[in-house]
Amino acid sequence: MKIDFIKMHGAGNDFVMIENYDRSIELNSEQVVALCDRHFGVGADAVILVEKRENEGEIYMNYYNSDGSFAEMCGNGIRAIAHLYKKTKGFSEKSLEVGTPAGIKTVQIEDDDLYTVNMGKANYDSEDFPSENKTIEGFDLNFVSMGNPHAVAFVDDVDSIDLNTVGPKIEHDSNFPNRINFEIIETVGENHLKKRVWERGSGLTLCCGSGTCAAYRIAKDKGIIKGKTIFDVPGGRLIMDENETGEILMTGPAEIVFTGSIEI
Repeated sequence: MKIDFIKMHGAGNDFVMIENYDRSIELNSEQVVALCDRHFGVGADAVILVEKRENEGEIYMNYYNSDGSFAEMCGNGIRAIAHLYKKTKGFSEKSLEVGTPAGIKTVQIEDDDLYTVNMGKANYDSEDFPSENKTIEGFDLNFVSMGNPHAVAFVDDVDSIDLNTVGPKIEHDSNFPNRINFEIIETVGENHLKKRVWERGSGLTLCCGSGTCAAYRIAKDKGIIKGKTIFDVPGGRLIMDENETGEILMTGPAEIVFTGSIEI
């Protein structure tokens, strides 16, 4: 079948966006993999079907990793959906509710195509990871869920770590029955951190929004940061904060790169 798509990214985390408001398009894992292939397809970290679902917000994010697996949450993807809805549907309100498998998330539409997503509170109790921190592959891992599971480690120099080697080992470690996202964090200055990520199901990416939220939460818990924090990632920059109830607020960009159609 022929599919129209919009290629987008949020801080370098890139997506094949498919407007599927009537939910007439269903993709299998092989089709998702083909779309995300950077040599023979469109090329992306993930495919997002942008849908309408009753009682699931104004718009819904149906998200698949580049390996064809399903994902519960993607902060960068939520910002991309908000930007797409604003640009293609003429949405003019300052607040948008985006449904996800991890619940409805509220997006504040800022100036200059910046979007602030209320990502909710972090969860430390999950069947996806151990209840206690663990040292795996030489990294002291801190575990937290933002609707999807994350393992966060602090290192002296994020660029010195061979994530292509260690990332898959941690993702597929037996401690994580549903695999895990792996973030490494370096302190740059006061309330200024640098991050790289190995994403579950997508591998080495330029940014992971939910992972940045996870890193913010752990860094705040440890006293490494104390307030609004800059996160430099390979694809750009995110600003992290929290409200008075402890819900994490992520601000960052979203852009449309190009549009097209493809036979799959």
